[in-house]
Amino acid sequence: MQHKPVLLAEVLEQLAIKKEGIYMDCTFGRGGHSRGILAELGVSGRLVAIDRDSAAVSSDDARIMREDSRFALQHRPFSELENIARQEDLLGKVDGILMDLGVSSPQLDTPERGFSFLRDGPLDMRMDDTTGVSAQQWLAEVDEKELVRVLFDYGEERFARRIAKAVVERRALLPITDTRQLAALVAEAVPIKEKHKHPATRTFQAIRIEVNKELDELKNVLRQSIPVLKPGGRMVVISFHSLEDRIVKRFIRDEEGAKFDPGRLPVKEVDIAQGALKKVGKAIKAGKKELAENPRARSAVLRTAERVGI
Repeated sequence: MQHKPVLLAEVLEQLAIKKEGIYMDCTFGRGGHSRGILAELGVSGRLVAIDRDSAAVSSDDARIMREDSRFALQHRPFSELENIARQEDLLGKVDGILMDLGVSSPQLDTPERGFSFLRDGPLDMRMDDTTGVSAQQWLAEVDEKELVRVLFDYGEERFARRIAKAVVERRALLPITDTRQLAALVAEAVPIKEKHKHPATRTFQAIRIEVNKELDELKNVLRQSIPVLKPGGRMVVISFHSLEDRIVKRFIRDEEGAKFDPGRLPVKEVDIAQGALKKVGKAIKAGKKELAENPRARSAVLRTAERVGI
């Protein structure tokens, strides 16, 4: 069964796809959004996709799509967006950039990846499982104070101290190696349970963000989108939790504002630099029909910005 991408119709509309345009999909996943973009492109159109997950890049979806001469896929983190665009001679030439943030459905649904507390598997959580430190390794070495910070900052977990203390006490006796083990430990440490939410939800989110340095990656790729886009080109970002959305919203707001040198007073109109981006419309969320078909879309928030310039 082919994975259905979140907010596909809205993504295509917000990208305002030109038949002969050039586009970059920073989060290929299983190619749902990329297929939609390719379907809108003409024979001279071009799509460059990126994914840090080796399983995504080697998937059957990727293999089939590579048969299309308009399409290219690179196994790299999206924080290398600007370098990829430079290598492809696309700096300042791209009509649209898409970022579909967070963990993908195939990652969640594969127990061996260790992303989900609902499935028993090794504590890995790396989006690129060919490099970096796994969640198991990180949990074995992190000190209690840093664990509290990660749980509180990235998971917005109010019981961060209780959970961190429980982790440190447990690992002194027995290594924490699998998802069910960690989920049970967190559930035991949390004194108040939220309705319709597993007590380990925030902990798994926080550790995943830390292991993959997701927020740093996001900040980097947002900054790099500006030199990659051509004037009038659009950046479309789908986020799935408040931390990501806050970063995206703040970035667009900051880049939208006019800039001037406070050392040059009085300020003349000619001294004011135009902001690099302008916001396009309001934040978009999934409608009732999509939510009924794909419950994972419930927390998705789509924001769009357009590159300004001559």
